[in-house]
Amino acid sequence: MGKALVYRRGALGDTIVTFPLLEVLKRKGYEVTAVGNTDYFKIAKEVGWVDRVHYEILGDKYDCKFIISSDGNIKPFPSEREWIVTYYLSKAGFEREKFSKELPISKSENSPLFGKVVIAPSSGSLKKVPEYEFFLELENIIKRKGFDVIYIVGEGDEWMYEKFSPIYKIENLITFSQHVKSSLLYIGVDSGISHLVSYLGVKSFVIFGPTDPIVWKPIGRNLKLIYTYPDCGPCFPHVCDERWCLSEEKLLKLFYSIRI
Repeated sequence: MGKALVYRRGALGDTIVTFPLLEVLKRKGYEVTAVGNTDYFKIAKEVGWVDRVHYEILGDKYDCKFIISSDGNIKPFPSEREWIVTYYLSKAGFEREKFSKELPISKSENSPLFGKVVIAPSSGSLKKVPEYEFFLELENIIKRKGFDVIYIVGEGDEWMYEKFSPIYKIENLITFSQHVKSSLLYIGVDSGISHLVSYLGVKSFVIFGPTDPIVWKPIGRNLKLIYTYPDCGPCFPHVCDERWCLSEEKLLKLFYSIRI
C-alpha cells in the first residue's frame, strides 16, 4: 500500500502505546518507519511491526504520516479521559481495527527470572511511586506465600541497590522481555516497564497512584490494576505531599488477598 511514518518521541511507555498503530499499518501492507527512541521502537521491529527505525525524520517520501507531537497531526494526549491506545487508533482513522493484546516475543528457556515474582519499584517520576518500605513489606507477604522475589532495576535506578535484593539489571529490553516472560508474576507502578511486561502477557499487577488508569492502562490480557483513589484523584502531575492514593496501608490490604 505504500510507505507509512509514525513519529513519537518520549519515554518507554509513551512509545509502547503506539505499537497497536504500527501493527495495524503493517497488517494493511505498509512499509512502516518508526521515528523516536530507537531502543524502544526496536521492540516493534523485533516482532515484525516496523521495517525501519530512525532517531530523526529523514527526507524520504511517505504515503501517510502520523506525527504524534504537540505540533503534529495527532496530539500526544487525549483531551478527554480516553484510553491512549484507542485514542491514537481513532485519530489515525483505525478505530475499528483489532490489535494484538500480547507482544509475540518468545520466552527464554534459561532465565534468571524463571518462576519468580518480579517487582519493579520505580518509574520515570517518583510521584507515581509508593515509599520503598511498601515494597519491602510486599516482599514479606510474597515470601510468606512461598515464592521467590527479585527486583528489576533500569537505567537511572542506582538508588535501588541500597534498598532491595536480589536485583536483575535491565541492559537490553529485548533480552529482558525474553527473560521476564518466564516469570511467575509481575508487580510494578505506572511505568514504561509495566507497559512492556503487561503487553508480554505476564500476569501483572500495576499500581496507579496519581495518574489516570482510564488513560494510561497498559495493554495486556493478564493485567490487574491496583488503585485506591480518594475523591481528589487522579491528579498527576499536581501531586499533593500526602499522596493518599499511594497509602501503604491501603495498598497492602489489596495485596494480602492476591492469589499467585
